[in-house]
Amino acid sequence: MEIIKELQTKLDYPNPVVTIGNFDGVHIGHQKIFNRVVEKAHELNGTAVAITFYPHPVRVLAPDKGLKILTTFEDKIRLIASTGIKVIICINFTKEFSRIDSEDFIRNILVEKIGAKWVTVGHNYAFGKGKKGTTSLLRRKGKKYGFGVSVVRYAKVYDDIVSSSRVRSLLLRGRVCETLKMLGRAYHIEGAVIKGAGRGDYLLNTPTANITTPNELVPKEGVYAVKISIGRRQEAIDFVSVARVPCLLTKQGQRTRAAEVHNGIANIGKNPTFATAFGNIQMSYEVHIFDFNKNLLGQEIRIHFIDRIRDEKKFSGIGELKEQIKKDIQKAKEILSKRKATLIYLCEQNVVSELKL
Repeated sequence: MEIIKELQTKLDYPNPVVTIGNFDGVHIGHQKIFNRVVEKAHELNGTAVAITFYPHPVRVLAPDKGLKILTTFEDKIRLIASTGIKVIICINFTKEFSRIDSEDFIRNILVEKIGAKWVTVGHNYAFGKGKKGTTSLLRRKGKKYGFGVSVVRYAKVYDDIVSSSRVRSLLLRGRVCETLKMLGRAYHIEGAVIKGAGRGDYLLNTPTANITTPNELVPKEGVYAVKISIGRRQEAIDFVSVARVPCLLTKQGQRTRAAEVHNGIANIGKNPTFATAFGNIQMSYEVHIFDFNKNLLGQEIRIHFIDRIRDEKKFSGIGELKEQIKKDIQKAKEILSKRKATLIYLCEQNVVSELKL
């Protein structure tokens, strides 16, 4: 797989089959589009190409909205590549770029720079200045310039249309179980394990690993049944320096050094029970891994959210909290013994691997 930043000259790929979008979250609707692109590329003996943008256009055009991104840039790129896309073009989205007319985008980028043989987009995709670029315009221009067009209908889960905004809404309400179906995998956050206050171990006899995370969207505060994967830190993909960078990925079944995957329970919140005794408590992301006693300080872990157990709550004291933690752990074990989920976990540098549990 290649990642391309600059489109200064015409690319030289056989019969490019192209899709365009932000693809935040790489949910099953996006995956449906990528699968069609890969299938068409195979049919035409061509190259599967995805065009995406950095930063997200909403960040540039409407920064006051405070949009939270579902996936880090690195995750998005690797997840797209894992679908079989061979070339990812990351266009630096600026206000100047947003003023490009949709017809100019088709002619200058799709035709002259990429040489698109086929273009596949989602049913409601719009592009170009004022979002005047529609699927109808693509079809008309395709006849003029000699590329085919296919439009992929949205995916639905529980009679609900799958979209990035819908996934965000569910996560912010803690409904991670529903996002499993929409993403086709468990939603995860990742980060390096840092030194915490230590209360879980010496006060509660339940040692926890605390992380600092680059993920912007973290599920609603509360207690969750989770899977934890422990692996090597991925090599960062720096957008500024990206230019035809090879990126190695693997799917389930291919040989790679698998991450350790464990069951556990996670707490997201401000630990209100300790707020009075210890002063203002900052938001924390901590996880207790069942039957695990290794020191993870400084290591990289991913927390994969399987289901929500309860809201965060202030207890009358440590005794009551300890009893609740026992109940939470038992509940989490019951959930994790029954609930199956696909995890996208870290293995070695530049590798994304898929594990179906």
